[in-house]
Amino acid sequence: MEDVNYIKHLNAVFNQFSKDSRLNPTHISLYIALFQLWNLNRFLEEFFINRDEVMQLSKIGSKSTYHRCIKELNHWKYIVYFPSHNPYRGSKIKMFKFGTSTGQVVGHNNTQIETSTGQALVPIYKHIQTIKNKNSNKQENLKNSDFNDSKNDSKQYSSVPNTDNLKTTKNKNYNEPL
Repeated sequence: MEDVNYIKHLNAVFNQFSKDSRLNPTHISLYIALFQLWNLNRFLEEFFINRDEVMQLSKIGSKSTYHRCIKELNHWKYIVYFPSHNPYRGSKIKMFKFGTSTGQVVGHNNTQIETSTGQALVPIYKHIQTIKNKNSNKQENLKNSDFNDSKNDSKQYSSVPNTDNLKTTKNKNYNEPL
């Protein structure tokens, strides 16, 4: 297990990201997904990844975008990428350590402001609020309304955005030409 300070590493990486104009949000999202997997692997020197899992974590939908970004992160020295061409074995990743120092970190832990030593439990799933559509009455009125026969060239005026611009009727005469 490596000695990586989670917060210091992320702060240093975000500082580096802000200076690098080559990066776009997809690169950053991919790096954060790889960092999360590195954390789950207890900051091992090298670890294996599954492309589908990384794409899902980083919200990348295209394989070509994923491969382009991971190769660019490798080229720009944010990670070391060892591709595996075997579909049953994942690619290997080595993450560089940012924000680590050899000196001792001095912390002041003498404050006792109603803090607990246990971890706060937070539910995984938040309640999803459903909002009733305010336009439901308009939609029902539109469904219930009967359109006028449009054989004459009079223009229809309505406050409903989806009016019958083609001037169709319910009573169709299939003997007439289009």
